[in-house]
Amino acid sequence: MHLLTLVLGSSNQGKLRELRALLADLPVQVLSAREVLGEDPSIAETGSTFAENAILKARAVCRATRLISISDDSGLEVAALGGRPGVRSARFAHERATDAENNAELLKELENVDPAERSACFRCVLALASPYSDRIQTVEGSCSGSIARAPRGSGGFGYDPLFLVDDQSGRSMAELTEDEKNQISHRSIAVRRLKPVVVELVRQLLEGAGRALSSRPPTGA
Repeated sequence: MHLLTLVLGSSNQGKLRELRALLADLPVQVLSAREVLGEDPSIAETGSTFAENAILKARAVCRATRLISISDDSGLEVAALGGRPGVRSARFAHERATDAENNAELLKELENVDPAERSACFRCVLALASPYSDRIQTVEGSCSGSIARAPRGSGGFGYDPLFLVDDQSGRSMAELTEDEKNQISHRSIAVRRLKPVVVELVRQLLEGAGRALSSRPPTGA
């Protein structure tokens, strides 16, 4: 039973699948903005940080749908590249780059970098905006690892085939099962930190419904 609807401010189907799986134990349904609006909203990601972009997208989708919105802004930070691709992770090769093109561009830039210097971090910021409040809640999660010299595995999306996860026996994120990934990924950590906020929203909704029922006059009065 779904008591609360959340709209994801992203057209990325991989993120939508992961968020639905990570929130499956709560009485909420997660919809894409396209499912609510009939099209993907056009939002310019002009922020210089993940947090700025997540807030920008959450606020825009909340205003457009008049529903509680969760927005994800996440990406890969590579130490040898000074933190790039960072907020431009989805557009690293060019503005309309595919995952394969971004991975190829990353390998090209790291071609002459030694294995010991290929450390990296996946970072995710989630922002939650509500039409009933001016406050936007944000949480962050990160996952450390390094960049492989060639893609490995067929799971996940984005840079997962190149990201070797620390403490996972040299496996890439794309070689993990969905359950394994959802235990250690940057997004799963961020979602766990956001869950108390969502639980509180559900509690408030139930309390409001309870008050409304109790205020009704008795049948036949």
